[in-house]
Amino acid sequence: MDFVTTSFRHGQIILENHDNYSPLWNDLISIIQNITDSDLIRAHESFDSPPMSLSKAINNLLKERFVSHEWKEESNIFYDENNEGLGGKNWRLDFAKESISIEVAFNHGEAIAWNLLKPVLAGELNHVKKQIDTEIGVVICATQELKESCAFDSAVGEYEKFIRYLKPLRDVLTVPMVIIGLKAPVSFKLEKVKIAPRKNIGKVVYINND
Repeated sequence: MDFVTTSFRHGQIILENHDNYSPLWNDLISIIQNITDSDLIRAHESFDSPPMSLSKAINNLLKERFVSHEWKEESNIFYDENNEGLGGKNWRLDFAKESISIEVAFNHGEAIAWNLLKPVLAGELNHVKKQIDTEIGVVICATQELKESCAFDSAVGEYEKFIRYLKPLRDVLTVPMVIIGLKAPVSFKLEKVKIAPRKNIGKVVYINND
């Protein structure tokens, strides 16, 4: 998949140029770049009833490949020694390895601030024991063009909106980050097709790029 990036607090410079991080960064980028349009179509059409958008297919492919590259899936931000509810789903990182955490954010725009804050909670001293000490966070989300091309719900928080949140939250977001915006496939799009009064699916439509 093609993508664009925004670096926050020099996150991308650090990832690309520091010996401790560059192998992980290169691994992360290669995972995304090696997802082809054919992979996306195959993953989308593998469901008994294809979802309306491409988000589930992308999520499944990223999960499969990050895990196969030994990134830890759904790592807890905190050790929940006292059963205080800090081990629940809302308190987990999507993927983590060494000191880098990744959030894959195709959820509602209202969750943007929380998606940005989770790497900070995993990296800052806040009197709760960590499961992984995050030094740099990466957020993977959809660009506006991917949303429009592949039938994402309009309420999904897009890359461009994530970028707008960085400035007002700058004093809160103390951990270096990179925001990755996934671009639309080149060879196809999804067309919303109604198959029941309250049921839509996403039909693959090939694009003629001649």
